[in-house]
Amino acid sequence: MSKLIFVALSGLFVASMALAQAPVAAAKPAAANAASACDAKAIDKNGKPLAGAAKAASMKKCEADAKAGAPANCEAKAIDKNGKALAGAAKTASMKKCEADAQAGK
Repeated sequence: MSKLIFVALSGLFVASMALAQAPVAAAKPAAANAASACDAKAIDKNGKPLAGAAKAASMKKCEADAKAGAPANCEAKAIDKNGKALAGAAKTASMKKCEADAQAGK
């Protein structure tokens, strides 16, 4: 009988701990994702997190690279099904779609 009570109380304890967890955030904006990605990259050569001015400089460079990286990445993706670079209206349309997708966070 005492084993049954112990198992029941243990089950209730585990269930209460599972329900007490904080809810997961629904969706983060793209800027928040970029900031958190840059924050994760802000480490020194020994693997320790940066702090102060070094962290600020690293974050600024990372965010600038992320913003500038989208058009360059879209340029690389502007190819046809045969692997040749697009030109003219097809390239323009591909670049517009790619940049819009990048800003939307897709």
